[in-house]
Amino acid sequence: MLPYISRRLLLMIPTLIGMTFMVYSLIALAPGGFSASASAASGGGNPSASDPRIAEARFRDRFGLDEPIVTQYIRWLGRVSPVKFGSRAQIDSTGERIYSPKSLPSMLAVGVAGNQERAAGVESGTPFVAAPIGEERQAQYRALARSNSSAREAFISSLATLRIALAQYADATGQSSLIDRRGEVQAESLGALVIDEQAPDWAAVRSASDLASEMGVKAAHARAMLVESFESAPFAQAGVPVLPGVISIGTPDLGWSRTKNRPVSNLIMEALPVTMLINLIAFPLIYLVSIPTGMLAAARRGSWFDVLSGGLFIALWSIPVVWAGVLAIGFLANNQYLGLFPVAGLHSTTSSTMSFLPTFTDGGFERGWLLDMGWHLVLPVVCLVYAGFAVLSRQTRAAMLDNFNADYVRTAKAKGVSRRDIVTHHVFRNSLLPLITMFVSIFPAMLSGSVIVEKIFSVPGMGSLMLESIGLHDAEIMLANTVMIGCVSLLALLVADILYAVADPRVSYA
Repeated sequence: MLPYISRRLLLMIPTLIGMTFMVYSLIALAPGGFSASASAASGGGNPSASDPRIAEARFRDRFGLDEPIVTQYIRWLGRVSPVKFGSRAQIDSTGERIYSPKSLPSMLAVGVAGNQERAAGVESGTPFVAAPIGEERQAQYRALARSNSSAREAFISSLATLRIALAQYADATGQSSLIDRRGEVQAESLGALVIDEQAPDWAAVRSASDLASEMGVKAAHARAMLVESFESAPFAQAGVPVLPGVISIGTPDLGWSRTKNRPVSNLIMEALPVTMLINLIAFPLIYLVSIPTGMLAAARRGSWFDVLSGGLFIALWSIPVVWAGVLAIGFLANNQYLGLFPVAGLHSTTSSTMSFLPTFTDGGFERGWLLDMGWHLVLPVVCLVYAGFAVLSRQTRAAMLDNFNADYVRTAKAKGVSRRDIVTHHVFRNSLLPLITMFVSIFPAMLSGSVIVEKIFSVPGMGSLMLESIGLHDAEIMLANTVMIGCVSLLALLVADILYAVADPRVSYA
């Protein structure tokens, strides 16, 4: 068994990589891709800054979207992997991971000879004096980070302006074939560009090139200072080093939500307990009702109980969850009708002032925080469980009916074994394999949540978080959820294989 489990755990790694790469590629290749949430805001008083191509260039540089998809994916995979390569990240007080500053993009060499050499000289020869360790050094790093961000943004904007000026020049001189789909001329096309310094549009190119050169030197200076500050370790380092500076082990970094401006791990830690609470109530209810009902229906095949329970569960299964949720809110929660349950949320507006347990006061009965939450969970749990009764109950019945006709059942009857022992100890145990399969298939839903139910009842769980991230094109949350569901699904399949061997001695993984 142990060699089999080891092989399965090792095979999970390439499976997860393939799964996440497929999802990553789908997001990147979808209309808008990772930059779908980019804001095409105008920048400053520079007339050229109103060009949306400049805002897009800043956004793409901020999140490294100018690199090939494979490179972007490898960088993302390095963050979420527990095995880290290179310098260890640092963690600030907000929980954000801080990494070594990334390199500047290459300067477009358009009549600016020696710019890269000057920038490299500034970067290597800049003196730096670290502040005393503690809050002063952290404040120093934050100030340098702001300076580097401003300088880098100015350099990226000047590069985008230069590419746009080159596109206008190429279009005016009949070289429009060098213009890409973004309406710019990229560095790889400069070798084929024919330069005519007497052309009217060349003056704009020269001016943009000089500005980009100046901004590049400033950005290189700001980056060199920030690199020195980062290497002085102003914040606590993440993970545990294995080979210092080469390999370390740390918790996965699920990224930073671009739409909520918070760590994705914090958002998940807020939404996941809510979803797990609902599902930890709903799934046991499904099994506690469905399995005994299916067993009794199989043992009394053709009886009134079999027909009535089957018809009732199929009728419930045919009711759409959306319709059931709307009817529950409209009749059971609406004060114009029954008004028995709350409409939405997990707590009343006054729950913060309630005691934890129900109490009797001079003013009457007070539900308390715990009972108030249970009261709010009734309708979401009902909408989650009613459709599952039919599937699991009928599956239990079908599996047991197959085993009732087996030879070992006839042998047990011939030996005088009681019917109760035959049903519980023989038939039901041999019917567990399909039930284990079904349990494992629905177990990952405890993390993903029920999108429909959580949306209808405004439950702040994983389903609502995932649906909101899709609407806002927040790729970091979608990818983090993919990793979680993938890991849980693969582990659930492994647990299923182990349970198969426990339930049926004939199953062996030797």
